[in-house]
Amino acid sequence: MISLENISISYNKGQIKAVDGVSLEIQKGELFGLIGPDGAGKTSIFRILTTLLLPDEGIATVDGWDVIKDFENIRKEVGYMPGKFSLYQDLSIEENLNFFATVFNTSVEENMDLIKEIYDQIAPFKTRRAGKLSGGMKQKLALCCALIHRPSVLFLDEPTTGVDTVSRKEFWEMLKRLKSQGITIMVSTPYMDEATLCERIALIQDGKIMTVNSPDKIIEEFPYPLFAIKSDHMIQLLTDLRENPSIKSCNSFGENHHIIFKNFDEDSTYQLLEKLKSKGHQGLVISKITPTIEDCFIALMDQNHG
Repeated sequence: MISLENISISYNKGQIKAVDGVSLEIQKGELFGLIGPDGAGKTSIFRILTTLLLPDEGIATVDGWDVIKDFENIRKEVGYMPGKFSLYQDLSIEENLNFFATVFNTSVEENMDLIKEIYDQIAPFKTRRAGKLSGGMKQKLALCCALIHRPSVLFLDEPTTGVDTVSRKEFWEMLKRLKSQGITIMVSTPYMDEATLCERIALIQDGKIMTVNSPDKIIEEFPYPLFAIKSDHMIQLLTDLRENPSIKSCNSFGENHHIIFKNFDEDSTYQLLEKLKSKGHQGLVISKITPTIEDCFIALMDQNHG
């Protein structure tokens, strides 16, 4: 359904490589996530696939259409929700929906069955101007407008950025229901916890794909034993762990620090705890844990950077 083959694009006269030789294959009906921090190249890839940018190198197709030669056909077949709210702020919910339906030579009524569940949540405010809506309501309106012409492919660029936790959860539930109707969905997000909600993901950093697989497979392939550790003085603990020669990496995760040993054996945790106690740490707790996608991302990033 979506194919990228060695896609690259640069800005500022070639000085900034935003996307560097990216290749991906996304299947029909798949919910696929492009996961990475700001500046990783996610938006540039989305703009190429929605025919808003021309790649410097490579070939990209959407539903068999080439993004350069067949851009008019692609624009008729896809729905696109950009990261920044881009609907008409001075128009009401109802007016925005009618406008976008008209652009695609259809009507809100004709495709109401597709958006009804989402639209019902914002219908009580249908006469309110879009610029006066909350973040979650703007999100739902933008999704309705992206779906109003019944696209075969839906591109969502960081759709949950800036919205509350409840709205984020509701949004992903809506995406699962849309997928059940046969729509291919490609979504980007900087939130690592959202990666597990996709069927497959690509982890991207500095314009390059680090790995592509299901979230479970990526976690299974984590190459090291991982431990969570905490004490009564977490800031000092972080410093002491990073200075300890037996520690390969140490990063803060919530109320714990996650650590990887350089050469782990059955005495590693005991020796580490004794060393930390000698430095005055109290309340030490260490346990082996299952990695998160964020742990995997950091490990791959460290590996790529040597």
